[in-house]
Amino acid sequence: MNKDSNAFDLQAYLAAGVEQVVKDALRATLKDPKESAFMLRFAAASRAASKKRMAAEEKGEHIPSYLIASITSQCNLHCAGCYSRCNSATVDEAPVMQLTAEEWARIFDEAEELGISFVLLAGGEPMLRPDVIDAAGKRQNIVFPILTNGTYLNEHYFDLFDRCRNLIPVISIEGEREVTDTRRGKGIYDRLIASMDEFHRRGLLFGASVTVTTENLREVTSEAFLKSLSDRGCRVMIFVEFVPVTDESKELAPGEAEREYLRTEIARLRTENPEMVYISFPGDEKDSGGCVAAGRGFFHINSHGGAEPCPFSPYSDINVRDTSLREAMNSGLFRVLRENGHLLEDHVGGCVLYEKRDLVERLLKESRGE
Repeated sequence: MNKDSNAFDLQAYLAAGVEQVVKDALRATLKDPKESAFMLRFAAASRAASKKRMAAEEKGEHIPSYLIASITSQCNLHCAGCYSRCNSATVDEAPVMQLTAEEWARIFDEAEELGISFVLLAGGEPMLRPDVIDAAGKRQNIVFPILTNGTYLNEHYFDLFDRCRNLIPVISIEGEREVTDTRRGKGIYDRLIASMDEFHRRGLLFGASVTVTTENLREVTSEAFLKSLSDRGCRVMIFVEFVPVTDESKELAPGEAEREYLRTEIARLRTENPEMVYISFPGDEKDSGGCVAAGRGFFHINSHGGAEPCPFSPYSDINVRDTSLREAMNSGLFRVLRENGHLLEDHVGGCVLYEKRDLVERLLKESRGE
């Protein structure tokens, strides 16, 4: 591990971040006995996981707190500007050779053993893999936020979320009806609101995720929009900065002024509206000493098992089908990105690895000996 790049004690920073999320979640679920009981149990599990990570750190091994798992490449929507479709990582039909539910279950077990506390299930559309989500529900010491477009929610899932409180659906929405339907398709907003109302009726915890652009920044951080979600029972809010994957969409990417506004608003919301948990991705790199991808704070596993620095940086030199999770997070590509300071370099947009993708491609070829 490169001590210089982690001089401010990255592991302590990440542990504090996990602890704050758990505290916020406990506060947000005080009125729901089932959720509060689960969060109290998870608080104990997250402390034990943190001790595992700290013990590994003392031995010179850095374990991230988070993992992003794209459990399928299939999706039914064609959202405007989707980075995953533009990278050909998302397709219309279920592709062959995706990881099986048993392989994902092994990965989840290894994550728990290492001390990883959160595994974000993504896609494609993850609700198309009920077998994998069922397997995740059995790993009660890990919280699994499920980043979903909300169109496949059904009775099976509502019952599953009631039984397995470690599964937290996070529904993607872009703001009010006009902006959501413009990006995701006509009628999607009304379907999402209907699903949120059903969660609320059943007393089930759910979250929302918005892709923040220069066009919707003010709307998605407005009191009116956030109150409409909170009143429906939303208790987790994830702000994902838009990363342009085409020249035509560059003007939608938040610049430094917009990112500073978002940071300020999130800080205010955490103080003034504590009934919700607020998370920003990729987050404030100034606070975290640089980008936290490539295993510094998290890494990404694609639907075929490739270990990638980040969903926005789809390059892999190792596959979890052939190796352990521990070995994957210390791949040659990950190590060179971490140890040579590439994650700490200055950049213009919200994603250093996407901006420096030519460098990442070159490093990938070198790690493969090409």
